[in-house]
Amino acid sequence: MIDNALALAPVLQETAAGGPAIEEAATAFAALAVGLAALGAGYAERGIGAAGVGAIAEDEGMFGQVLILTVLPETIVILALVVVFLTL
Repeated sequence: MIDNALALAPVLQETAAGGPAIEEAATAFAALAVGLAALGAGYAERGIGAAGVGAIAEDEGMFGQVLILTVLPETIVILALVVVFLTL
């Protein structure tokens, strides 16, 4: 038990000083944030795409509107990437 505590001491000291452990954690959380944003955008596009195909099947003139609505959720991922690049 004491050996494990002594092995963790350098890691805790680096974390307290803002060393590499903090930078690795920030990078991991940034990747998680972008991944969750992409997952949410994909979930939104699923419903929009299905409805869009049905709308285009009935009226081909709606292609432009459906295209804009399909691309709109992707802006969430782009904004997440911008925030990550500005903070890291």
